[in-house]
Amino acid sequence: MSRKNVLVFRELPPDQLARLQATHQVTVADPKKDRAAFDAALPEAQGLIGSSFPIDAAVLDRAPKLEAVSSVSVGVDNYALAELHRRGIVLTHTPGVLDETVADTVFALLMATSRRVVELSNLVREGRWTKNIGEDLFGFDVHGKTLGLLGFGRIGQAIARRAALGFGMPVLYHARRPVDLAAQAPELQDRARHTPLPALLAQSDFVVAMLPLSDSTRGMVNAALFGQMKAGAVFINGGRGATVDEAALLAALDGGHLRAAGLDVFAKEPLPMDSALRTHPRVTPLPHIGSATHETRHAMAELAVTNLLKALAGERPGAVYDTSVA
Repeated sequence: MSRKNVLVFRELPPDQLARLQATHQVTVADPKKDRAAFDAALPEAQGLIGSSFPIDAAVLDRAPKLEAVSSVSVGVDNYALAELHRRGIVLTHTPGVLDETVADTVFALLMATSRRVVELSNLVREGRWTKNIGEDLFGFDVHGKTLGLLGFGRIGQAIARRAALGFGMPVLYHARRPVDLAAQAPELQDRARHTPLPALLAQSDFVVAMLPLSDSTRGMVNAALFGQMKAGAVFINGGRGATVDEAALLAALDGGHLRAAGLDVFAKEPLPMDSALRTHPRVTPLPHIGSATHETRHAMAELAVTNLLKALAGERPGAVYDTSVA
């Protein structure tokens, strides 16, 4: 196979960078650190690999030789999908390898929010734990409560397994169509139920959003949906920040309809210093760490490199994203 020009636009683990260098001519240029170097490498780039930077039409215009883009992520909202499709550029991503890790993070956030883990840990750290806590600092049980999932893909199903099998929680989910549990998740048969959205919102003690970002989901979790949630429910977002109307969420918290919220994602990241979500007493915020473990980030990089090597060799990668649906 002839050596091609690959532009790495976010740092890769050394062993995965070496895999690329063994076969291709590689330039590493993070546009967030050195935009000039990134721009200079675009005209000759035949492959791109990285994440967390918009690859829009303007970038693609400067990369006329580009054949494939490999994203070290599952989400593809940083990519101009219609433009990639129009230009015949292959886009790959990294589904599957992070499902269990993200589910761990979401469930940890759910538990921390309900049991007020961060708040009470700070009580100890700051020297304010001087006597047994009173009811004003009690949390709420997780086990046996009803979990409602907005979105029921692989990660949603992994969260459902933790809830149903580990914590005895009835699981309701809402998706575009029911999932064939017998074929896809037999362990969840009779434990998870496809439910109309109004019923799910009214019955769930915890509502977890695991929605991808698209035109149809942007701002979908809005004031109307918060208003339909069970009084005292906890809202968790582990999907995409822009699927939630954050002003409406704050209003639902301040008005007392929602008890708390746990958020790993936000409409704008990093979260602006002036955002009320950053310091709200009933919000547990995390810095988008869903897949952020050593093992999972390495697995994502490994899959992304494999995807790109296959695409540049004229083979079909195992994780191609269908840009025609844009």
